[in-house]
Amino acid sequence: MNYKYIVLDFGNVIVTPTSGDWNLTPKFLELIDIDKININILKESINKYNYILSEKLLTLDEEYEMFLRFYSSILKYIDYSNYSKIAEEIAYNRTYNNDKYRLCDNIVEELSELKEKYTLIMLSDNWPCVIPYMKDNNIYDYFDKLYVSSIYGVEKKDKVFFDYPISDYNIKLGEALFIDDNELNLKIAKEKGFDILLMDRYCNNNESEYTVINNLKKISIIKSR
Repeated sequence: MNYKYIVLDFGNVIVTPTSGDWNLTPKFLELIDIDKININILKESINKYNYILSEKLLTLDEEYEMFLRFYSSILKYIDYSNYSKIAEEIAYNRTYNNDKYRLCDNIVEELSELKEKYTLIMLSDNWPCVIPYMKDNNIYDYFDKLYVSSIYGVEKKDKVFFDYPISDYNIKLGEALFIDDNELNLKIAKEKGFDILLMDRYCNNNESEYTVINNLKKISIIKSR
């Protein structure tokens, strides 16, 4: 298939969480003594307040305020001492610092090769901080455009999020390939007319109904189902 556009997710396609968990950032693990808290209650608190992370945001300052409410809420829920001050540090770090992510292996080489053949677009459920992160790590310029969910006020699950690149680029059936690590997102993208591939950087998914790749070089040799 001769595609014009490659549309990429961000998490586990371009970067992975440094700590192995998106919410338990390196700063969180530095300041919170995990051995002294009930992990099940912590997970419960994260699920309870996860809705906060779906707010519409346009600026880093708004993002900081969102993460401050999120971490204040979960630390208060688990009754962690001095939670207010600690939440401030975690929220500030997650918003303004880059240590929360690490680039996937060989991603710069992969993006460079794809840029020579396709128009690259990113479509991500994410927040404004992703933009300076990509600039600081020299991958921003590989992309023609970034669609960040919080800026548009919708997420992939809302389906309409996919309509933005389709409309902006007048994408027709068979012209665009979408790559994500989430099968639900792939299902929606397929409904919207994208060809699809499931990214599995860690080679953990052997039973997917979708064609699986573990790096972006595979695009040239694997056709989506």
